[in-house]
Amino acid sequence: MTIHTGGCQCGAIRFRVEGDLKDSSICHCRMCQKAFGAYYAPLVSVRGATFEWTRGEPKRFRSSNHVKRGFCGDCGTPLTYEAPDGMAIAAGAFDDPSVLPPVIQWGIENKIVFVDHLHSLPKEETEADQTSASFIADLVSYQHPDHDTSEWPQERHR
Repeated sequence: MTIHTGGCQCGAIRFRVEGDLKDSSICHCRMCQKAFGAYYAPLVSVRGATFEWTRGEPKRFRSSNHVKRGFCGDCGTPLTYEAPDGMAIAAGAFDDPSVLPPVIQWGIENKIVFVDHLHSLPKEETEADQTSASFIADLVSYQHPDHDTSEWPQERHR
């Protein structure tokens, strides 16, 4: 059985999913754009899998008469899309989102035109910005690592 884990940026919320996840999508609807603060929302359905919160639980916002959206009340990370037909988890909240490629796009009537051309933009690695953003050279991340931990936050991260 396949096991996936993940959580929010600060580590206050963690989850575990057992089962094969094959329904990964990109949603372009305006509600998802606003919920993620992005051009679209990458989501992975956990229908048919065993899902559990292993640390904490999200706060929820009712974005419509049918949908609740879960997020970390401490760091704001978007976590869930919860509808009558099941729950989906924000793809980026998984510890390894690369194993969950999207297979469909939804809400394309609200798709922002330039999204189809993002792949053609110039590309640079993070370190390339050190000349204009010198703080990158000594940046220390307080983000939760991409694996489960027995405790979090560690004392130095508070």
